[in-house]
Amino acid sequence: MHTREEKLQAFGRLLDVMDDLREKCPWDRKQTNESLRPNTIEETYELADALIKNDKAEICKELGDVLLHIVFYAKIGSETGDFDIADVCNKLCDKLIFRHPHVYGAPCNPPVGDDKAGSQQTPPGGGPRGATISVDQVLKNWEQLKVKEKDGNKRVLSGVPEALPSLIKAYRIQDKARGVGFDWDKREQVWDKVHEELGELEAELDALSQEKSEENKRKATGELGDFIFSVINAARLYKLNPDNALEMTNRKFIRRFTYLEEHSIRIGKPLTEMTLAEMDAIWNEAKKME
Repeated sequence: MHTREEKLQAFGRLLDVMDDLREKCPWDRKQTNESLRPNTIEETYELADALIKNDKAEICKELGDVLLHIVFYAKIGSETGDFDIADVCNKLCDKLIFRHPHVYGAPCNPPVGDDKAGSQQTPPGGGPRGATISVDQVLKNWEQLKVKEKDGNKRVLSGVPEALPSLIKAYRIQDKARGVGFDWDKREQVWDKVHEELGELEAELDALSQEKSEENKRKATGELGDFIFSVINAARLYKLNPDNALEMTNRKFIRRFTYLEEHSIRIGKPLTEMTLAEMDAIWNEAKKME
């Protein structure tokens, strides 16, 4: 591994390369926050893909791609005089220190990028430096401290990005509500809600099968959403990540279906000509090979 000095030199080299590209490359020179945004989203998903595969070499590469975008946005910010990479790093450090009173002690308030910081105020869960604290308490304090920040969110759920994929958004909404005590006393209690929502969904699907009206479809869609939300809530309470779980199932299905498809090619019989029983037998073969 590299020394701290080597790491700082590498980061400085990246900033130098970014300066060169912004000045000398016609493509880099014309980029804006708006034009970079779609690429940033794509790079983030590529990193997420590498992470779930646990491909260390690919993780390293994709981290570099995401870092490039961070440096790029900071470079654009410096050109407009709004902020630079030092501001980005300092604001992040200020925020991390403020949200970790169990590590750094009571921080100054306001914490983020304020030249007037100086008055001491103990945040929720604040205590002596290095005090023993549970992971759950750290997470609860984190959400409470976010609301207290000078530039923080005005409401508990206002910090959930609107553009998040729905499944991840549901998890974050529930997690933030939990941070202020809006949660089940015991996680086992969630199953009553899951069963309740499943029953309501089944009833609406029953109604939809009898009368395919737009109103019945709207109600069934709403109950489906409630049921999925309740299952995500159960996953959260049992400390399972539903997005990771669903992606693992997606990949498992792709592996098994690809095995089925390749088998049909080998025997010269298209899937469309196979019976469900034949396909199910091959599917079970694929399961045994995992």
